[in-house]
Amino acid sequence: MSSIVLSGLSWFKPDGDPVFEGLDLSFRPERTGLVGRNGAGKTTMLKIISGFLSPSGGAITVDGKVALVRQMLDVDPNETIADLFCAGQALELLAWAENGAASLEDLAEADWTIRERILSALARFGLAAEPDTLLNHLSGGQQTRAALAAALFEEPDFLLLDEPTNNLDSAGRQAVIDLLSRWKGGAIVISHDRELLEHMDAIVELTTLGAKRYSGNWSVYRSTMVIELNAAEQNLAHAQKTAGEIDRRAQVLAERQDRRNASGNRKAAKGGMPKILLGRRKSNAEASLGKVTELAERQRADALDAVASAQARVEVLQPFSVHLPATNLPSGKAVLSLDRVTAGYDHGHPVFRDLSFSIVGPQRVALSGPNGSGKTTLLKLIMGDIVPVTGMVTVSVLSMMLDQSVSLLDGGKSILDNFKRLNPGTTDNACRATLASFRFRSDAALQRVETLSGGQILRAGLACVLGGPTPPSLLILDEPTSHLDIESIDTVEAVLRAYDGALLIVSHDDTFLENIEIDRLMELGGHPLD
Repeated sequence: MSSIVLSGLSWFKPDGDPVFEGLDLSFRPERTGLVGRNGAGKTTMLKIISGFLSPSGGAITVDGKVALVRQMLDVDPNETIADLFCAGQALELLAWAENGAASLEDLAEADWTIRERILSALARFGLAAEPDTLLNHLSGGQQTRAALAAALFEEPDFLLLDEPTNNLDSAGRQAVIDLLSRWKGGAIVISHDRELLEHMDAIVELTTLGAKRYSGNWSVYRSTMVIELNAAEQNLAHAQKTAGEIDRRAQVLAERQDRRNASGNRKAAKGGMPKILLGRRKSNAEASLGKVTELAERQRADALDAVASAQARVEVLQPFSVHLPATNLPSGKAVLSLDRVTAGYDHGHPVFRDLSFSIVGPQRVALSGPNGSGKTTLLKLIMGDIVPVTGMVTVSVLSMMLDQSVSLLDGGKSILDNFKRLNPGTTDNACRATLASFRFRSDAALQRVETLSGGQILRAGLACVLGGPTPPSLLILDEPTSHLDIESIDTVEAVLRAYDGALLIVSHDDTFLENIEIDRLMELGGHPLD
């Protein structure tokens, strides 16, 4: 039976900082979801397992063939679909043979069915493209489909998937879920897609405290987290109580010793006791006090370590919550209206025609549809970045948009400076109080935006837009959960649940949309659903 075993596995950054240390894990032929904060080392672990990276310490044993599907973030401009299938030379040889330029030896080695098998593999994921197609000519979703097809083409024992549903529309996400539901081998899946994680057999959580395996799917894991949070909070309360009791005992002992010393000093002042005896008593008292003090300090240090450990576990498990200023948006207030709008980047070939819909009051509307159906174009139209060919767009309230890169933030400035710029007139104390409620406490508020992770940038953007004294009555978001870890998604959900204005949001994440209590789904390329 195929397996992957990690023994004391460690990996360090070039500057010596550990990403993870001493991990002991084993994977067998089952579907395992790998979750944790961005930066916890999930992608690094898959690269080590697949042989693209060497560990800094420990050992890894792989019994079976593995295939890694990486995130398609940086694509070589000359890389083709054939390169994903490691079939470039085979296809080149086939072309020579078909053109009569191949030798007899070449003809004997030619794989005459390679092109048809690649096309068949691509078709399984709904992708109609030739093997010589450049990857940078494909959309992000198409690149992911091609990479998944290439991984299965190798017939591996283990699939290693790094965020396989990123950039995919609903149909593409379902194709990945169907693939893993049928998969009989082993799979290690890094994902923030909770619907996908529902189809796992086990969840491995990677945190600053190490790695821990949980049997069962995402729902089982979350239920276990609730139980562990309750236990962690009890452990923290007990550790804090113990530390307090030790401090009180130390204080009592110190006061008792002070009284003894004072009594001895009074007796010495009266005389009648030999100096040698007084000196011996003083030395004994000091030695006794030293031992008591040393013991108390040791107990106090142990107690504080227990408090710190318990606090760290609580912080890992504690869900985010926040209170936002009210928008006071009336329920019948007209917010947004599109009347028979036709728009696009090429007037001769509009992205959509005669589109009409409206948002009234604090409605929450989600835009869905296949990649290329015009969702992002529609958001740009509403924000005035492009103008309609025909029809009318009316925004009747203060609105703000957070695009996928949260470009309204100045990357070279701190979070605090961005907050002040977007909320002029707000006092420094008010700015810091708001940012602290979004977990940017003290010096964390002084971090430059360009140094933050994707989840931190979005949290900072939400803080700056929604945490000010006059939040917008309409908030527009474009795929806010793309490339975020699950903890960051939980944070976004908590913020949006606390927001009382109108929402217009593009997302393919059904679990996310359900958790933020969407009122209406509008399918571009389809029909509005009330």
